[in-house]
Amino acid sequence: MYDLTGFQRDLIYVIAGLDDPHGLAIKDELEEYYEKEIHHGRLYPNLDTLVDKGLVEKGEIDRRTNYYAITARGRREIEARAEWKANYDSESELTSA
Repeated sequence: MYDLTGFQRDLIYVIAGLDDPHGLAIKDELEEYYEKEIHHGRLYPNLDTLVDKGLVEKGEIDRRTNYYAITARGRREIEARAEWKANYDSESELTSA
């Protein structure tokens, strides 16, 4: 996940936390978190990047709507990131005590 933008990482976390969300559901979640509008021109190219990297899979609900799901590789990347982050979180707790 080191080569992803913060926005792309947030996309992965949202997708992993929802049940095969469609693009607008992902957009709504991010807009709530960021407290501002997420434009389609930002959302969908970044989703496509995650699909191209094999972290997210894209499927079709109907001719106009796609769903997104985290892949096994995407899940492993989330877990590795959490372990890496926890390493630094515990170190900062030791130095602030």
